[in-house]
Amino acid sequence: MIMKATILIVCIFLGQILAAQNKTDVSLFLRNDSANYLNEISSESGDLFNALGHHGPAIENEWLGLRIYFDRKAAIDVYSKTKPGLELQKARWYPTPEQQANGWGADYYKAGTTVGLGGIRLWDGENVVPLHPVSKRSVRVVKEGTVSFMEMLSEDVPYKNQEVDILVRVIVYSGVRKAKVEAFALSDDDVQFVTGINYHEGQQIVVEDNRIFTWGLHPEDVAAESVGLGAAILFNPDDFEKKMDDGKAHLLIANPGKYISCWISSANAKEPEINTLEKFMDFPENVRSVR
Repeated sequence: MIMKATILIVCIFLGQILAAQNKTDVSLFLRNDSANYLNEISSESGDLFNALGHHGPAIENEWLGLRIYFDRKAAIDVYSKTKPGLELQKARWYPTPEQQANGWGADYYKAGTTVGLGGIRLWDGENVVPLHPVSKRSVRVVKEGTVSFMEMLSEDVPYKNQEVDILVRVIVYSGVRKAKVEAFALSDDDVQFVTGINYHEGQQIVVEDNRIFTWGLHPEDVAAESVGLGAAILFNPDDFEKKMDDGKAHLLIANPGKYISCWISSANAKEPEINTLEKFMDFPENVRSVR
């Protein structure tokens, strides 16, 4: 009995430690039923943009929040924080002006019609192909261990005279500012994925072999104030066939395959220790290998 009691106490203690270390969270709910959080939802139209709170699934760690738009764009958007902490359960992506004045984060990022930061589309050899239309689009959110992730599955996307299923997964980790984006082609034939980072007029842009950075103001109209924002996409250049600037985003065209991954990161001018482009680029997590 003593041994069993000891094991139970140790298991409870370890569970508490793991829970305490998980500084991440998930958020998925319908706007007309906002008290009921969901683990998953799907739509045959592929568009629940206006039906879902924050327009799609969302995840966060203590440094930033991310969402995937539940529509043809399937863009990844950023929720910026001015201090470490979890905010989505209370802020619902759109904190009040009073909350923002008291140090909460805000939606400073503007994805528009682009891939946003690390969003996934396809390349048919000549054009970027959206993950739309679909026979069904599904999302789910999961919080476990020391991570949270969201997945979007777009089924029967027209691509090169066939239909393909594409799964996109975005993962945030406790204590890690950057997030991992993965894309999977659930098909017999290879595809070419497209990802990238958007930009706006007046921003600083740095394009390197394995990193692309932007810094500056986004033309956002939902935040209480305009704040300089940094964004980065980190990638293995061997995974990509070419880079392309379409006038709104720096795009990465992947080699043919069934899987691709990259890392994305963000910071803003209100953060005390990483509030300029130079500091953001020199941040250790943005310098290390992306593997």
